[in-house]
Amino acid sequence: MNIDVFIKRRKELKLSQVKLCEDICTQATLSKFENNGRVPSLTILNKLCARLGLMVDDLYQDSMASTAKIRDLLDRAEKELMMENYQTVIDILAKVKPEKIEFVPLKTQFYYLRGLLNALTNQKPVDIMFDFSQILDDLDDSHQSIFTQLAYLGSGVMYSREKQNDKADFYFSKIFDYIKENQEKTEVKEDKDNHYLRILTLIFFTAEYNASKGKIKISDELVKMGIDLCSEYHVTYYLPRLKLQAAQNAISDNKSTTEIERLMNEALAFAHINDNQVVEVRVAALRTQFEKNK
Repeated sequence: MNIDVFIKRRKELKLSQVKLCEDICTQATLSKFENNGRVPSLTILNKLCARLGLMVDDLYQDSMASTAKIRDLLDRAEKELMMENYQTVIDILAKVKPEKIEFVPLKTQFYYLRGLLNALTNQKPVDIMFDFSQILDDLDDSHQSIFTQLAYLGSGVMYSREKQNDKADFYFSKIFDYIKENQEKTEVKEDKDNHYLRILTLIFFTAEYNASKGKIKISDELVKMGIDLCSEYHVTYYLPRLKLQAAQNAISDNKSTTEIERLMNEALAFAHINDNQVVEVRVAALRTQFEKNK
């Protein structure tokens, strides 16, 4: 990161540190950034740069090629994670060294992806919480970006798999409240290209969790919300899993055989489109169990 670009612009505008950081952060935070290279949270850095008429990317012009490569890798890993291609995600993340990432949003994305991957593959809780602590206690310590919610999500998944239901409930309740509050705000300035995909991640796993707790009505509400979002943005990554969850909910809710078959067929169709073999196997298993129990 070229902090000199930041300092030069501040001085060109004749802004003191006190004036620049007013209502954004403490002078100590700004001083540590300018003098010691201590990068503040993404939210604070965005606001400071905006006040100077800069974008955060402007501070990384000398390393844009490397930054672009890392961004491409992490975006690909994020999509593969949605498709449950965990080994592919492991291979991609192994190519990225977090200590070499200077761009705060990309470092935050890395820790989110590795933390959630570890939660979904039942790795050690201490390793999972380390990654999320990087976000919650440092990179997004003001808890203003969606990455805080994604860190809550990974924590909820981990505690759910550890059968610590009270802790899982705590995190998934916070996420559900966030989803409801932001239902009409699917685009934000922080990362409008990926934001709706991350909202889908929150929606899907919260729907899955509520279904596992027998809260089918809430799960159905979230599934519908997710399907509507997929339709709005013409994205199919989550449709196989959402349709499969809808089929499972329909079975739990004793819906008609016609509706259950339709949902299973739709889940299978979208799984074929997305080459999601995991969902294909799950649909086959669900269909077999459903036929056996009829």
